[in-house]
Amino acid sequence: MYSLLADAVIIVHFLFIAFVVAGGLLVMWRPGLAWLHVPAVVWGALIEFAGWICPLTELEDYLRLRGGGEAYSGDFIVHYIAVVIYPAGLTASVQYILGGLVLIINLTVYALVFSRRRSRHRS
Repeated sequence: MYSLLADAVIIVHFLFIAFVVAGGLLVMWRPGLAWLHVPAVVWGALIEFAGWICPLTELEDYLRLRGGGEAYSGDFIVHYIAVVIYPAGLTASVQYILGGLVLIINLTVYALVFSRRRSRHRS
């Protein structure tokens, strides 16, 4: 049961990261989602810039250990994503770049959202 729960945490973690990176596109469709998305972006960027371990990673480790499995070292990105994109490991510099990309992508999307809203109100 614990392994299954740990797998569920991985899925939630991945979906959260996808929401952080691309959730601005959902905001273009449903502007009210900005109230969820902006704090998620701030949290995601803060995790990258500060080099913290996400609580979802710690929860997954706990569940894996309780289920008789092994916890992994590092964070979610290092374990699941960086091994594919950055096989040598995730450095602090790369984390700064990822955090910056999250901010740039979302600032661009929000600029589009606000310009659309402004143009609608002028019409």
